[in-house]
Amino acid sequence: MSESVLRVVIGEDPPPRLDKALAAAAPEQASLSRSHIVKLIEKGAVARADGTPVTALKMRTIPGDVFLITLPPAAEIEARPEDIALDIVHEDDQLIVVNKPAGMVVHPAPGSESGTLVNALLHHCADSLSGIGGQRRPGIVHRIDKDTSGLLVVAKTDQAHHALAAQFADHSIERHYLAIVYGVPSRADPRLAGVPGVAFEPGNVIRISGNIARHKHDRKRMSVVANAGRHAITRLKVVENFADTLALVECWLETGRTHQIRVHLTHAGHALVGDSTYGGRRKAAGNALSPAAAQAVRSFPRQALHAATLGFVHPSSGEMMRFQVPPPADMAELLARLRG
Repeated sequence: MSESVLRVVIGEDPPPRLDKALAAAAPEQASLSRSHIVKLIEKGAVARADGTPVTALKMRTIPGDVFLITLPPAAEIEARPEDIALDIVHEDDQLIVVNKPAGMVVHPAPGSESGTLVNALLHHCADSLSGIGGQRRPGIVHRIDKDTSGLLVVAKTDQAHHALAAQFADHSIERHYLAIVYGVPSRADPRLAGVPGVAFEPGNVIRISGNIARHKHDRKRMSVVANAGRHAITRLKVVENFADTLALVECWLETGRTHQIRVHLTHAGHALVGDSTYGGRRKAAGNALSPAAAQAVRSFPRQALHAATLGFVHPSSGEMMRFQVPPPADMAELLARLRG
């Protein structure tokens, strides 16, 4: 596979160093860490829009600056095709839409080298998949966490990969999630109104804006930070109220950052049921729930989060495509307990 050129536009309030500014502005699906960008700068692979190479890490950028990053050809990864059943919602010669089950990792990583969505796609799609992020692998343009269920679109060709990646970069992809959270988010709650980054919009929509970065003391977690990290916006609306104790909420993303919904809702004081990473040992308050419902909440084994809706423009036909899948059995059972 030949090298490719990534166009990066510097956003508002960029960090003072070029490598940090590019890391903050680059599309997340490009998988460009700051250290990787430093190496590319040192190799002369980063240039201004007119093609002039840049080499100074400490150079300052301004919003709107355009840089071109030349990415090396994709390398092979050690991921083997595996005959794993897939819930395929749609497939054509350009792309495939999959309903990923909770518990499945999207891409192989240390400790999860097999049984992943990529392993399954390598078997299902053979060698017709594209490369991304410097590795030859299925065209994964977005991911959802291992223990989050729901919809993913994967490119089968380079054309589809570039077109879908551009839609994710300009935030035109429609992504709606269903989540079960502690408490009931409401503009009438003075505590929520005082949380930094929380705003209220027409139609009982709550907007959470907060930069997301790695946690200072736990690199496996993300956190909301000021003057660093990646810009992130989540909107949500309450769909169902369970005894003023828990709520089913619909969330939609303006951006797509690692753990974004989980981090933003925890920041707002409404952590997801079952989220051991961000929800801690939080419990439903009082005796408002039935014993069966309370037990179902306590024993739910994963974050109660489901990618329910996915919409995008087809890369070759230009048709607007929209897919919806209901929550899986475990989440449906939890909702039934809460309603009962």
